Amino acid sequence: MDTTFLHTMIRVKDLDKSIKFYEDCLGLEVTRKSDNESQRYTVVFLGNSNSNAEIELTYNWDNTEEYSEGRKFGHIAFKVDNAEAICKKVADLGYEVPRPAGPVKGGTTIIAFIRDPDNNSIEFIQE
Repeated sequence: MDTTFLHTMIRVKDLDKSIKFYEDCLGLEVTRKSDNESQRYTVVFLGNSNSNAEIELTYNWDNTEEYSEGRKFGHIAFKVDNAEAICKKVADLGYEVPRPAGPVKGGTTIIAFIRDPDNNSIEFIQE
């Protein structure tokens, strides 16, 4: 089977805050945005020139539900050159770094985890 990874969708509570996070912390750019007035939602895709994969942020205009952890997913992973440096940048921007850069348990690969404004986990895997 031949497959191509396209995107990961994340439900967000504050679209502007989430876009700012993914732009400022991960260097992603908005590639397209679409409002669906009849269904009352907005989708925004973010990506970069390093990959064809994107993140889709979905904002439901009338949502009052607190998205539980079970309604989300495990994490998004990004390959990085320097996990410690990007964690410092994220922390300096005022975002959470619950797992600073260091070796994965039982191994040598350097990883780190940060959180976006909706408490989603993002893993950095150092090359």
